[in-house]
Order: sequence, then structure tokens, then C-alpha cells
Amino acid sequence: MPAPVTLPRLAWGDPSSSRRALLAHGLGSNGALMWRYGLALAEAGWYAVAVDLRGHGTAPRALDYTLEAYAADLAHTRPADQDHWELVVAHSLGGAAATLAAADHFGWTRRLILIDPAIHLNPHDRDVVRDSQERAFENPTVAAVRAEHPTWHEHDIELKALSAQQASRWAVEQTSAQNPAWDVRDAASHLLIPTHVIASDPKVYSIFKGELVDEVRRNARITVSVVTGAGHSPHRDLPEDTMRHLHDALAG
Repeated sequence: MPAPVTLPRLAWGDPSSSRRALLAHGLGSNGALMWRYGLALAEAGWYAVAVDLRGHGTAPRALDYTLEAYAADLAHTRPADQDHWELVVAHSLGGAAATLAAADHFGWTRRLILIDPAIHLNPHDRDVVRDSQERAFENPTVAAVRAEHPTWHEHDIELKALSAQQASRWAVEQTSAQNPAWDVRDAASHLLIPTHVIASDPKVYSIFKGELVDEVRRNARITVSVVTGAGHSPHRDLPEDTMRHLHDALAG
């Protein structure tokens, strides 16, 4: 197993709450960009902790950017006074890492909610992701993010620009290079806990779609819903709709 690094945290909600949730972001982002989930969970009585993944935000830099390394970091991230999370909410790259962590470390979390997770990336989606990251690093400014995503909340615009400034470009590039076969379908098939996928709309853009959905749903513990009209980051494209999906998943 790769050597884990200790991930920096920020949190929403009452630290004395018995309901603890971990939030994991996607490639090129940071923990702060999970603020919609943190706020929604805090308002529902949870204590939600977001982390910066290795090579991102203010997290330690490393040489290993395999999915297994990201998963090792998450698996070693626990609540301060408990040995497990009640819930893990993870987007994209974070979703792939959380899937591996939950499959390999039973008891790490009681429940998973995956946001358009990167369970298996085909060559086309890898190219789309690579192009998006290159654009972000070439012009990591608020103005550039606002021009590309004019409907996003100002927090998301500012934080997306900041995340591109904070992240290691080398780390992001190596995340693609060191994972030539980006595939955690086997781990997903072995999940033993309730797992809900909040997918993006394939008519807009999603990396969790088509035959992949059918394959993953062969695990009866996995359910799926789609945020109609939202792209790969539904919490930024259609936050109110996405939070309804979150609350529905928790109520189910």
C-alpha cells in the first residue's frame, strides 16, 4: 500500500455532532469547493469535514499519484474521536479514491455518496479532462472561470480559480500519467455498504454514463440518480437540484 499523507481539513457544522461526514473533491479542485455539501449537511445536523487531496490545495506534495495513493490517504483520514465516518461524499477523482478506500477498508465509512464519480475513464473522457485541466492552469484567474461558467455562484468562481493556483500542475498531470488504466469497477462491484451515485446529465457532460451505469448497478447496494441539466460538477451547475438529490439519498 502507498504511504499515506495527512490531509488538511476544513469543516462545517457542530463538532459535537455524532453524524460525521467526509468530503473529497475532484481533480484540480480543493476541499473548499465542496462547500455546498458541507453547508447542506451542517444545516441537517451533520459535522462535515472536507480535505485537500494530495498535490491539491495546501495538502502535502508527493511522487505517487496513483488512485491507490489517493485512496490510502482517504482511508487514513478518520474523525478525531471515532474510528469511522457515517458518510463520505466524493466527487470525480475523489469518488474513485473513496470507492477504493471503502472496498478495501470495510468499516471506514457506513455510507457512500459519489458525485459523477470517475469509476472508469475511456480515452475520450481522459482527453476532455486533460483539456479542461490545461485550460485551468493556463489562465487560473477569476475572470477566466467566470467567462467559462457564468452561472456559477461567486464562491465557486473564486474558489475554482484559487484551486488552479494552489494545485501542483505536475501532480495533476501525473494523476493521468500514473493511471493509464483508470478503472475501479472491480472495487465498486465489491462495495458492501449503501452507495448512491448522483450522476451528471450525459446530454450536458458526464463521466458516469451509458453501459458503465448498468455495470456498476449490478451491485445491488448501489443506486443512481441523475441531475438533469447539470454537467460534471452538478453542485456548481445546479446546486439546489443537487442538494435535493443529496437529501433524498440520505432519506432513502
